[in-house]
Amino acid sequence: MRGKRARGEGKAGWRWRLIGGYRRTQIRSSRHPLSPLTSHLAHICLLAVLLADPLQAAQNGREIREQVREWRERNEPAILAELVQLLEIPNLASDRVHIRRNADHLVAMLARRGIAARLLEDDRAPPAVYGELRVPGASRTIVMYAHYDGQPVDTAAWRTPPWRVAFLDAPHDRGGRPAAAPYGPETRIYARSAGDDKSPIVAMLAALDALRARGISPGVNLKFFLEGEEEAGSPNLGTMLTRYRDLLAADAWLFADGPLHQSRRPQLVFGVRGTMNFQLTVYGPLRPLHSGHYGNWAPNPGVLLSELILSMRDADGRVHMAGFYDDARPVTEAERRAIAAIPPADGQLRAELGLAATEAANAPLLERLMLPALNVQGIEMARVGAGAANVISPSATAAFGVRLVPDMRPERVREVVLAHLRGRGWHVVDAEPDSATRGRHPRIVRVHFNSGGYPANRTDLDAPVARAMVRALQPALDQPLLLVPTSGGSLPLYHFTGILGVPVISFPTVNHDNNQHGSNENLRLADFRQAIELFAVLFARLGAEWPQGS
Repeated sequence: MRGKRARGEGKAGWRWRLIGGYRRTQIRSSRHPLSPLTSHLAHICLLAVLLADPLQAAQNGREIREQVREWRERNEPAILAELVQLLEIPNLASDRVHIRRNADHLVAMLARRGIAARLLEDDRAPPAVYGELRVPGASRTIVMYAHYDGQPVDTAAWRTPPWRVAFLDAPHDRGGRPAAAPYGPETRIYARSAGDDKSPIVAMLAALDALRARGISPGVNLKFFLEGEEEAGSPNLGTMLTRYRDLLAADAWLFADGPLHQSRRPQLVFGVRGTMNFQLTVYGPLRPLHSGHYGNWAPNPGVLLSELILSMRDADGRVHMAGFYDDARPVTEAERRAIAAIPPADGQLRAELGLAATEAANAPLLERLMLPALNVQGIEMARVGAGAANVISPSATAAFGVRLVPDMRPERVREVVLAHLRGRGWHVVDAEPDSATRGRHPRIVRVHFNSGGYPANRTDLDAPVARAMVRALQPALDQPLLLVPTSGGSLPLYHFTGILGVPVISFPTVNHDNNQHGSNENLRLADFRQAIELFAVLFARLGAEWPQGS
């Protein structure tokens, strides 16, 4: 009978039943009841975690992946139904009602797999969802991280409602049309958080379902930490990790966040850059002045601001503030080798983005991400276009974003910025200057440092857990696994290494063109399918490749 094994089958003598054999149905909406898969899962308890099969050690990653793929193909309607139901719950961190609906829903999803699940509460923050699955005989524990909150949406900018899942046979901007099951590999799932970061959660749990169905035990104890305010900057994450430090004890954390490489090849990412932000406002006359009467006489804030920006960084991205690079950790030889092994995607990206050239004479993107950066995020002065007027504005403001590499600290960068401004003859203030101050100082700059900055984090590519993950995953892949020393983006990973004292590695699973944070966020179905298979391989093989004491 399809979907079952005979009683007593399995080398460990464990009696169990595969979950399957249910009708294929088209996925339409979360308002439809869950499929039979989910109903069956509701009755599985922790004892359903299989004892290790003596033949499992002989199975390499490719064999496990093939078994998981066969199970996934037969059970895809139910897997997608569960993903749709999760995606259709609105998930802004500031929306306390819906964010708790998400959290409660995730607890139920974990519990259906026999994972001990609960909410980790903090009065100031959305709850985090915690789950734990202990595996008989496992000597290592990893924590799987994802976040269930999403970015705010501008519904007018979406072609389909952001919290109503749409299946298209290709991306919107390439003529995608509504798709019906069975879905092709290029099918895109459109919804807020489809790529960032709900789909990895469903992929992890489907991977466990597949392993259980195939009689393969995870090789490590698994914990889950699903955050509810990552897109709001994780302001309470440090407090929560400190409060629940003992509960979250593990050998390593694996982050399921971020996109695949532009080549669509799987990658492990070993770090993130830190971040900090600030604003500078420079001043001219107390009131707007007629540019005909006073131009070439009254100081022009737009020109002053432009001059100041160019004193801080040049067009090639080189920062000219003394001391900016002093604390930046040098790139190691292992990191250089890893970067050299990654297929270049710069030409493809320039074509996608309409760029004839990039900074620093087309220096490779991955090399540039290893450096700290100072970026101008926005400039505001007076109106332009039809609203432009012949005036000299009283002030001009620029917003800056700084990306930090390991060993750089936000507080040290603040000192560098202030020293640069004063060294260039600017009178620095932290509030709007009064007329007396403006009358005494020819060059005034107001500095505002935003809260929430944090340092970079990077795990050594030669760390035992890093080598073990490569050994676990590589046999399941047709091409070498890409090892990326750092992501260009920022996450507060320093909390995990600083508070919990364990290494952190990211395993991205979604398409690089998923429009995360923007309108029409989407997930490429082929990448979601791959994520299920590779999570299963990692869960099954990591323990054998990373024995205690290594």
